[in-house]
Amino acid sequence: MIVFEQVTKIFDGRTVINTLDLHIAKGKITVLIGASGSGKSTTLKMVNRLIEHDSGRILFAGEETRSFKIEDLRRRMGYAIQSTGLFPHWTVAQNIATVPQLLNWDKQRIRQRVDELLTMLNLEPTEYRERYPHQLSGGQQQRIGVARAMAADPEILLMDEPFGALDPVTRSVLQDEVRRIHELSGKTILLVTHDIDEALTMADHLVLMDKGQIVQQGHPAHILAHPANDFVREFIGRSDLGVKMLSLQTVSERTRFGGSDAPIHLAIADNASLKEALSDFVAHEVNVLPVMNEHKQIIGELHFSDLLRAA
Repeated sequence: MIVFEQVTKIFDGRTVINTLDLHIAKGKITVLIGASGSGKSTTLKMVNRLIEHDSGRILFAGEETRSFKIEDLRRRMGYAIQSTGLFPHWTVAQNIATVPQLLNWDKQRIRQRVDELLTMLNLEPTEYRERYPHQLSGGQQQRIGVARAMAADPEILLMDEPFGALDPVTRSVLQDEVRRIHELSGKTILLVTHDIDEALTMADHLVLMDKGQIVQQGHPAHILAHPANDFVREFIGRSDLGVKMLSLQTVSERTRFGGSDAPIHLAIADNASLKEALSDFVAHEVNVLPVMNEHKQIIGELHFSDLLRAA
């Protein structure tokens, strides 16, 4: 989908991206992570040419990005940022419709797309379509920002610290929403974050950067289990490595299927993470939790000892 070949970027005589080679696979969520100044946001912004690279090649759908008219390139890419960038005097529907209107979609098609995206993001269209940004919570504004980025059905969704300004609960909910949208749409997503827990939650492919170069990349579980060096170990969190491993596995992977005599009010969803299950074990001071499926049916139970094996 997107390929970086020996890409370099220099600002004021300082090399911020140094001969970068990177492949962003179609249909996957690739997460760029690193400390401030590592080059992750610069890398993302070079994809849609908000920042132009100095040397090397960046290929999109097999063609050099510089071969596209810049407006044509950006219309094929959705872009969501931390501040949302919503137009304050436009309604929710008008904000979402920004790119479809530029593409001269007819009014009925635009209205259908707006309602489809609002529904997908769990915002009732009749309730939210005519609201203005100041009438929304931070989390709702961020949802509209994501909807606007997806409105014209882009081939790739670029997300630069999209949840950074949100409280932890809202942040977690929106992470789940984006994962769900990804599962429904199969979109290619490139996301930038400095938060290792968010990166582990979101990524199919994790890319850890430092000083404009890739330090290690791969599936999150592989990086946790096989950090390349001390820098990686420290960045991902040496002290709570086991807990992070639990965040990558779901309750269903460790469920002992069948019945359960454990109190039903303690039931945990089978798609919850084992990290969430650990919190429930501690909070309820129990060794066994009943497990329920999406239909609220008890399908088995999870034992605390199973978490020890998983971690």
